[in-house]
Amino acid sequence: MKPTSSLKSLLGGLVLLAAPAALADSAANIALFDSKMTAARATTSPSGSTVTRPEMVGALDAFAWDSWVDATERAHLSTKVGNATFLTGLTNDAKKYLNDFYELNDAANYGAPLSMDAVSGTPAQLYGASGPLASASRIQEGAIPYGEGVANQVTLTETYGWAFGSHYDYGYFFAPITEAELRTRLQQRTYSGTPTAAEVNGAVAYITQVSSTGQRLYVSSWRSMGRGGPGESAGFVVAAVSNDRRFVRMVEVLTWAE
Repeated sequence: MKPTSSLKSLLGGLVLLAAPAALADSAANIALFDSKMTAARATTSPSGSTVTRPEMVGALDAFAWDSWVDATERAHLSTKVGNATFLTGLTNDAKKYLNDFYELNDAANYGAPLSMDAVSGTPAQLYGASGPLASASRIQEGAIPYGEGVANQVTLTETYGWAFGSHYDYGYFFAPITEAELRTRLQQRTYSGTPTAAEVNGAVAYITQVSSTGQRLYVSSWRSMGRGGPGESAGFVVAAVSNDRRFVRMVEVLTWAE
């Protein structure tokens, strides 16, 4: 059935209302990013005029508040990643975070077909040690068919949502991390207790098998009501992505539940 002229007018009005809102969000996010970068370059900042990785993380967080990076935000970042003037004063690890964030957040409108399945073996077997971290872990992995896309932000978030869990009440957004940051995250207390050194070492080795010296490691926090039981639960998930960005291994860790 074709829409009536009244319905057409209503739909047209809704489109016009929605578009400026999206543009306004992008403009606000871009302005926030630029202001944070200006603050990071100020001589009065903790690192002086040098921009460190934590400062770059904080600036790019401006784009993580309203779902994925859109085309307008991506276009703004594209003027930064190869701009010698902009890159002046950034530490090497700040530049790497910028490049990693830019690669992951490519403004795709849909995810690539990433099929995930539970891995063979228990987390304790795969880590080579049993304990609280292994007990709190769930692991899945899979690959994108050749020629059908890469593991970007939308692919990882969509795939994690359907592969791991029923229902998540709070939005999650993957961000790049280093191998050292991964180790620190895995050392933190889980729902089952504080991980052992052997577990952490084994988990780091197992995860970075995929990411090849930790070049493509991403992490996100999650929180859910009613997932696996009547109460609330929370934790984090690490995604390790292969060099060709087709193979992904995800390790979810439960840190809190009631």
